[in-house]
Amino acid sequence: MEFKSESGRIWLDDESGNMIAEITYPQVSDDVVNISRTYVSRVLRGQGMASKLVQAAVDDIRAKGQKATAGCSYAVSWFEQHPECTDILKSE
Repeated sequence: MEFKSESGRIWLDDESGNMIAEITYPQVSDDVVNISRTYVSRVLRGQGMASKLVQAAVDDIRAKGQKATAGCSYAVSWFEQHPECTDILKSE
């Protein structure tokens, strides 16, 4: 399975073209995005898909030289478990 992406969104479709996993991180200012939503279909839960989505978003945000806020509860928890990635978080 391969992720698809567009500005502020990474997702995964099943073989029928139905979206089964997604993370959204819309732009909130010139250089800041908000990781606002992580969704994983029941068919993929328990397989680490949400973590893979957040990591893909972090990689994209870092590559663009942007910062992020974590508005999604899963993302907040993920950053607590991955302190090596908190460099992209916007300091208050």
